[in-house]
Amino acid sequence: MPLPFLTADRAFDTADDAALPYDDRDRWRRPYRPGPWRVGVAALLLLLAAFVLFAAVIIAATATLSSAGTVFAIALVVVAGALRLLRMGVWVSARGLRHVTFLTTRTTSWEQIASVRTAQQPVRWLGLPRTVQGQALLLVRQGRSAGAQQPLLTSHNADFLHRDPAAFDRAADSVEVWAEEYGRH
Repeated sequence: MPLPFLTADRAFDTADDAALPYDDRDRWRRPYRPGPWRVGVAALLLLLAAFVLFAAVIIAATATLSSAGTVFAIALVVVAGALRLLRMGVWVSARGLRHVTFLTTRTTSWEQIASVRTAQQPVRWLGLPRTVQGQALLLVRQGRSAGAQQPLLTSHNADFLHRDPAAFDRAADSVEVWAEEYGRH
């Protein structure tokens, strides 16, 4: 059920996400916005970090500074995890395509990419071992690993689960357009 105070959000969702001609095409950009699952989990992690920081202040006032420092370091790790969670996804620029996961970042230049295409296949639900039928945006590399197809986005990941199915289609189309435009050079 759409809420009336989210009309600006819906208007943004239907807007054309193509880069404007005066935009810097060398800057890394995500061709879609983060999904509600990703933002919600990151917000909960930041809320947890706020409580842990508050606990660190109380520990610093009542106990030793080393124990407060340990709790403060734990809070910083939680904040770093939340920020990394928000950075996860596919990023594009004139230099190539960047796939950011929680622990790794892989950048592939456009010359190394054979194709980027959408396929109907079993995909992981929120990155968990459970698979469901959905769509995936696949990256096919040139050269030795030409047979390996790496899924970049899926219709059931944290960015597109329980969103309008057209949001995944727009994001996949946008990445495919970048691949077509820069893959020919």
